[in-house]
Amino acid sequence: MISAWLSRARESFWFLPAVLGAVALVAARGMVVVDRTLQDAGIDVPLLDSLSADGGRAVLTAIAGSVLTVAATSFSITISVMATTSSVYGPRLVRNFMADRANQWVLATFTATFLYALVVLGDIQPQGSGESVPTLAVHLAIVLAVVNVAVLVFFIHHIAQSVQVTTLEQRVRRELETAVDRVFPADPADHQVTTDTELDGPPQVRAAGSGHVEHVDLAGLVRGAKACDGRIELVVGPGDHVIEGEPLARVRGDLDGLTDVVRNGVVLGPARTPHQDVGFAVQDLTEMAVRALSLGANDPYTAASALDALGNGLVRVVSREPAPRGRTDADGTVRLVVPWPTAEELVRSVVTALRTYGVDAPVALDALLRLLERLEDAAERSAVREAIREQVEVLRAAYVASEPLDADATPVLERMDALQGRLGNVPDPSTPGQGVAG
Repeated sequence: MISAWLSRARESFWFLPAVLGAVALVAARGMVVVDRTLQDAGIDVPLLDSLSADGGRAVLTAIAGSVLTVAATSFSITISVMATTSSVYGPRLVRNFMADRANQWVLATFTATFLYALVVLGDIQPQGSGESVPTLAVHLAIVLAVVNVAVLVFFIHHIAQSVQVTTLEQRVRRELETAVDRVFPADPADHQVTTDTELDGPPQVRAAGSGHVEHVDLAGLVRGAKACDGRIELVVGPGDHVIEGEPLARVRGDLDGLTDVVRNGVVLGPARTPHQDVGFAVQDLTEMAVRALSLGANDPYTAASALDALGNGLVRVVSREPAPRGRTDADGTVRLVVPWPTAEELVRSVVTALRTYGVDAPVALDALLRLLERLEDAAERSAVREAIREQVEVLRAAYVASEPLDADATPVLERMDALQGRLGNVPDPSTPGQGVAG
């Protein structure tokens, strides 16, 4: 639960500003105390000019007012960019802007500076009250204002980069690679083992709520299963959608105790996240490619770029062993089984989407074939190669059914046939349906 909450907090606009705002409040009070201590001791800070109460109040008022205005303007721009990106590349990419650390730090810097100036402003008393101006604290506010100018320039540069499709692709590609390394590790840890389900019967544990499986607390489930001297076999994995009362797991052992363990360890939320959900990260790039092929966008080169980015993650998936489904405790006893997606399912989801929307776009089709050729070159397991072969076969049939011109179709079909040949099945040109309509 804590890890899921932290994941949500990292993808929000409020977490870093709240933390840095609290730091600013403490720093403001601390600087005022330091100022008063130095003044009571009769110590003058070198290189800092003394300020009158009116002068200090004017400086802090200007800083607080201008910083808050700039913050509001900057993030109205961010919301506008998020709306544009959502409509063009897909609403799920909005999460990438919210999870962008640079955007969060910019907002945190602006709000923290405003709060700091506001608190210090409240410690400046009118002339004649016997209180001196916190000179050190006011000068620190001036330094923060200079930092804010630099942050504003950085923000303008960063937001201009963020709207570029290559930047969006890189972000999603990195998420995909991270998710692949987490679910399909190159070197599985000792507690990660390959195992099959062995518990029979209907699932005993059912969902207490509805939503997508956002996070599975693997370590917590293993600890809970060991404490109950049982075993948990989940029937849902990250990304699956469940409604209240639907099955979550089969268990062996203390049913009541394991029910609480499963419901606490399988975190449901309103949306999918790419942290453990490889399929969602694959879907993000696939959606970018599909939307680029829509009539409104008509941008096959963006689709090709998204497919190339997909290759970075999918090549890792097909070149590695299946995701280790089992998790063991320290004694080596299997306590948890998780239904991770397979390489075959991920490849099928990409080709199905692009076959449906991109078979008439030569640039996108070329990129899809390039992706399949890379997967064929990396795949060694027979089941994966067979899945790729089946997708090439279906893609070939769909391409022929689209009735391309002979001049366009000949090199494409030769390329598909060569790929099928390397995968173990060469189509017979004399077979009905293998020809090309002119």
